[in-house]
Amino acid sequence: MGERYPRELSAGMQQRVGIARAFALEPRLLLLDEPFSLLDALTRMELQDELMTLWEAKKRTVLMVTHDVDEALLLADRIVMMTSGPAATIGQILEVPFPRPRRREEMLARPDYFWLRDSILNFLEECASHPAPAAAPSLEDARDSRP
Repeated sequence: MGERYPRELSAGMQQRVGIARAFALEPRLLLLDEPFSLLDALTRMELQDELMTLWEAKKRTVLMVTHDVDEALLLADRIVMMTSGPAATIGQILEVPFPRPRRREEMLARPDYFWLRDSILNFLEECASHPAPAAAPSLEDARDSRP
């Protein structure tokens, strides 16, 4: 890989290099804007896992923009959902209750995972059809809906 030009690397390798380079600079805040959006599903999952490993080692603040609800639930401690439109504002803030380190399989086995996922999707659907934000889901609601 060291003897190749960046343009000769696969999209996944380019993303790996970019994220590693950003973490190597040891910033206090790392901003990632849709970092995995152009990748195939397997590469995306690998890079999500690598990002979690890097985060565990460095514990830096990462602000990530994503349109992928599952990715947000896997990677985030807090999800800030925006309203729709050019005048978008913060619609809801959802604290993600899953402990770290996170494993995809363990999260999917939790009954509150799908409740939180559905709550986010409902908010997004509501924003798409109405300018006013939907009611925010709470952690208590997630706990009450467990079997």
